[in-house]
Amino acid sequence: MTGEATKEQIEAWKAKHKEVFQIVVGDSVCYLHKPDRNTMKAIASIGTTDPIRANEVLLANCWLGGDESIKEEDEKFFGVSAQLANLVEIKEAELKKL
Repeated sequence: MTGEATKEQIEAWKAKHKEVFQIVVGDSVCYLHKPDRNTMKAIASIGTTDPIRANEVLLANCWLGGDESIKEEDEKFFGVSAQLANLVEIKEAELKKL
C-alpha cells in the first residue's frame, strides 16, 4: 500500500501523540493524530464559509505521514474527508446546579 509506515514509525508517533489513526483510501494510506484546540479553532472559523478548506486545514494539521496523493487527488481527498470528523472525540459533560 502506498504511504504505509513502519511499525517503528507508528510507535514513535504514538509516543509523541498518544493516539494515531490510519485512513485507507483505495491503494493509499495516511496517518493522522487528533487535532488540538488551535486546529479546531482554525477550522471552526473557516468551516462555516468553506467546509472543503476546513477539511484541508484539518488534514494538514493532523498529518503524520502517508501517501501525499491523498492531499492532491480529489477522489482520495474527499474519501479521507468523510472520516475526518471521527478524529474529534467529545467527552460528555454534566452540568449540576449547586
